[in-house]
Amino acid sequence: MMADATFYFPDDFKWGAATAAHQVEGNNTNNQWWAWEQAPGHIRNGDKSGDACGWWLDAEADFDRMVDLGLNAHRLSIEWSRIEPREGQFDTAAIDRYRAMLLGLRRRGIEPMVTLHHFTNPQWLEERGGWEHAHVVVPLFVRYAARVVKSMGDLCDLWCTINEPNVYATLGYLVDGRMPPGMTNRLDKAMAVMCNMLLGHAAAYQVLHEHQALARVGFAHHMRLFQPLNPASMLDRTAARLLDGAFNRDSLTALLKGRWSLAMLRGRPPSPRPLRGTLDWIGVNYYGRQGVAFDSASPGTLWGRQVTIPGAEMSDFDTGDVYPEGITPLLKYLVLSRLPVYITENGLPDADDHLRPGFILRELRALWSAVQFQLIQGYYHWTLTDNFEWADGWRLKFGLYQFDPLTGERTPRRSAMLYRDIIRKNAINGDIVREYAPDVVEKLFP
Repeated sequence: MMADATFYFPDDFKWGAATAAHQVEGNNTNNQWWAWEQAPGHIRNGDKSGDACGWWLDAEADFDRMVDLGLNAHRLSIEWSRIEPREGQFDTAAIDRYRAMLLGLRRRGIEPMVTLHHFTNPQWLEERGGWEHAHVVVPLFVRYAARVVKSMGDLCDLWCTINEPNVYATLGYLVDGRMPPGMTNRLDKAMAVMCNMLLGHAAAYQVLHEHQALARVGFAHHMRLFQPLNPASMLDRTAARLLDGAFNRDSLTALLKGRWSLAMLRGRPPSPRPLRGTLDWIGVNYYGRQGVAFDSASPGTLWGRQVTIPGAEMSDFDTGDVYPEGITPLLKYLVLSRLPVYITENGLPDADDHLRPGFILRELRALWSAVQFQLIQGYYHWTLTDNFEWADGWRLKFGLYQFDPLTGERTPRRSAMLYRDIIRKNAINGDIVREYAPDVVEKLFP
C-alpha cells in the first residue's frame, strides 16, 4: 500500500463550486420553472423554490464562505428572465445586480464562470415554444447573450453558453416529463430542441467573441457512463453503445465536426455547418454510471432500459449509482478533441454526508492523471449549499453546506472541511484520506 503518496495539482488549478440562478437566487417569478412549480404534482412533496437560498438579496455571504474554503473559482448562471423579463425589454437594475455579484467574486479572488442558460426560459419565450423553433429562439438568445457580454464583459471572460442540452431535451420531451414542458416519447421534438440549443450555443459563441476578443467559450455537457447490465449480452452491449452515442457523443460530434447524427436528423434541424469549431473548452457534468438492459418495447430510448448495476453503491437519488471512477473512460474520449476540459459539475445527494468525502477523494484521484496531462483545467463541485433541486424540490442535499430553507441557516458539512484541506494543500495525501474517509484508502493507494 502507498498510503503516503501525494497527488499534487497544478498551481493554477481552478478549485470551485457551481450553482444555478433559479436554484439559489429566489423569486425568479418570470420563468417557466416558477410557473411549473405552481401546478400540483410537478415537484416532489409540493415543494417550491420560493426564496431559494436568498442569493438575489445576499449572495455575498456565500461568497465569503467560498473564501473560507479557499475557492478560487465559481460557476454561476445569469437568469435570462431577470435580464429580459418581457420580450425586448431589458432590466438595468437586474444587470447592475449581476455586475455586483461578479465584482464581489472578483474582489474575493474568485474567478467567475458565467452560464447564460441553465434550464430556465423567460415565460414569454416558453409561450412561443421555448427551444422548439430555431428561427424563433436562436436570434433571441443571441440578442440576450450580446446584452450580457456588453454589460458584464469587463468582469468575466469565461463563458458557458448552455447547461446540459441533452438533459433539457431528454427530461422535457422524451423520458418521464420531469421538466417543463413535461412531454414524453416525443423523440422528434427532443432532437429538434437539442439541435436548436446547439445552434444557439454556436450563434452565442460568435457574438461573445465579436464583443470580447479574449472570450473563452464552452458549454456544460452532461456525460454518463452507460454499462450493459449483462456484459456478455450483445443486445445489452448494443443498447448501452447507442445510448452512449446519443447522450454523450452526438452533441460533441456536432460541435467539433459540424455533423448531425442520424438520431438528431429526426428533429429536421438546419445545417450543422455553423456549429463546427465553436468550442474553446468543454465542460463535463458527471454524476455517475447507468446500467442498461435491452428492451424491445423502448424504441424511444434506443431500446435501452435504464437499470441499477447489481451491488452498486447508491446515493440518496433514486437511481444514484455512486461510481466516481466512471469519468475516466469518458475523459479518454475527450482527449481526442485536444481542447481544455473543466469539470463543471460533480457531486452527489448525501444528506448525512457519509458518502461525499470518499466520493470527492475518489473523483479527484480519478481526475488527477488527466490533470497531469493538462487536460483538466478546473473542478467545480456541485454544489456549495443545499438548494432547490428542480423536480426533486428540497429533498436532495448536494451541498458542502447544509441549508435550512425555512431559516436560511448554513452549516458546514465534514465534506466542506475536506474540500478546504485539499485546496490548502493543493493535493491529496494519505493523511487527508485517513482523516476524512479511511474506508477509501485502499482504493486510492492500492
